[in-house]
Amino acid sequence: MTTVPVLVTGGAGYIGSHAVLALKDAGWPVAVIDNLTTGFRFAVPEGVPFYEGDIEDGALLARIFAEQGTRAVMHFAGSIIVPESVENPLKYYHNNTAKSRALIAAAVEAGVPHFIFSSTAATYGIPEVSPVTEDSPKQPINPYGMSKLMTEIMLGDTAKAHPLNFCALRYFNVAGADPQARTGQSTAGATHLIKVAVEAALGKRSHVSVFGTDYDTPDGTGVRDYIHVSDLANAHVLALEALIAQPARSLTMNCGYGRGFSVLEVLDAVDRVTNAAIERRMEPRRAGDPDSLVSDNSRIRATLPWQPQYADLDTIVAHALQWERRLTDIRAEA
Repeated sequence: MTTVPVLVTGGAGYIGSHAVLALKDAGWPVAVIDNLTTGFRFAVPEGVPFYEGDIEDGALLARIFAEQGTRAVMHFAGSIIVPESVENPLKYYHNNTAKSRALIAAAVEAGVPHFIFSSTAATYGIPEVSPVTEDSPKQPINPYGMSKLMTEIMLGDTAKAHPLNFCALRYFNVAGADPQARTGQSTAGATHLIKVAVEAALGKRSHVSVFGTDYDTPDGTGVRDYIHVSDLANAHVLALEALIAQPARSLTMNCGYGRGFSVLEVLDAVDRVTNAAIERRMEPRRAGDPDSLVSDNSRIRATLPWQPQYADLDTIVAHALQWERRLTDIRAEA
């Protein structure tokens, strides 16, 4: 296996910090850039070169690429809260699209040949058919999904014009935390269901809101495809190996397990793992939530030697809970 120096943008954030660990554990030279608006310095492992700054800063990127000998970018930096994107679309088109353009331009300028992009199932909008394949219509219903789709399009066009290949990984619902509790979801006020539920289980929230009980699903609550963040991070490393092995090929792949769990099934799992009961409050539907969003993951299975290690809901919950307890200690020490 050939390893090359990798720059991880947003490497102090939730998914980015897991990608840093996956790269480091597999022996890749890795550096991080993060502006720490939503990331945490403690999430970057000791010994990993860290640059506090913005991916819009072309001069800083040029310096990092030169100092680190960067040959690949893993791009996680961006804004991810769907309702906020509806209220403040220009923030999302700036953070997720314009800044990605600046990053791609800097990579092209420096001759960086490989680019892995953190995309999203939100590019599909409300799919008519589930499971969703990569060829399903891309019809984002919010600026978050559209801002990510625009970056995919930019990468596709850039790869045709320059010696750069890319992989866009479209995530479904990312959850859990590093099994060794080295990093996890640390954002205050996060909106991810499993994060919210383990906070409630530990008394950090009074209840969990269940938005919508009249969906066309077995128990009436929304069904989602939850993927363990460490399995997702491993998929990025394998995708980078694939880009290096075939420099003329670019890839777009769903990242999920191909099976869904309802909101109530997730809350039941948290109750099982904690041996307690969280208070559930039934609320009206939120605008734009599909009944079911599950990946067809046959392409990634056929393309990469990806073998998920943590495709079990109770395991995902247990790792999220373990991290939430550790986070309480980290905050107490700070």
